[in-house]
Amino acid sequence: MSVNNEVSADQHNPELEDDTFEHGPPVSLGEKKSLNEYMKMDAEDESLQKWKASLGITGTGYSPSNDRRTVVILKLSLLVDGRDPVDVNMEDAASVEQIRKKGFTIKEGSEFKIGVKFRVQHEVISGLRYVQTVRRRGFVVDKTSTMIGSYGPSETPYDFTSEPDEAPTGMLARGHYEANGKFVDDDKVVHHEFVWAFDVAKSWK
Repeated sequence: MSVNNEVSADQHNPELEDDTFEHGPPVSLGEKKSLNEYMKMDAEDESLQKWKASLGITGTGYSPSNDRRTVVILKLSLLVDGRDPVDVNMEDAASVEQIRKKGFTIKEGSEFKIGVKFRVQHEVISGLRYVQTVRRRGFVVDKTSTMIGSYGPSETPYDFTSEPDEAPTGMLARGHYEANGKFVDDDKVVHHEFVWAFDVAKSWK
């Protein structure tokens, strides 16, 4: 969370409007294919079979008829060493509303990670990434794009944990922030979007 501690967060930084902030290497599977097309790819190619297995591409896949979503975000977690994880059930509307209104309290200068549990359904998802824009009092103060990866459909959920981030410090950095989070793939499809809030404070309270 690269909030500038030397400049008031109220000051507008036009560089933060650029959509090129990125963490992690790009991931591409080439031209988009259906699950069946991936399954029919050269069965004699051992390396290709290992590649498909790494994406969870099997003969069965996972395609629930009562849920047409391709990426289902199940849980979001705030992870801090030495503290119990703060878990949010992203399938529960009341929990999602709670993090939008109240959110988390993060102690200034503390190191934290974000954990995501999600499921992929119906088709292979290429280059899934988490894009986040953080605002304070209406101004953009931080923007990041974190690569999660490419995944095949599976009833078993996947888990992803971000690289460590550090909360800003100092009097100017303390206060209330709002973050807009999106899970987007290589085809620019937004699979899930939500808003969450957090306060940077002197202590965990």
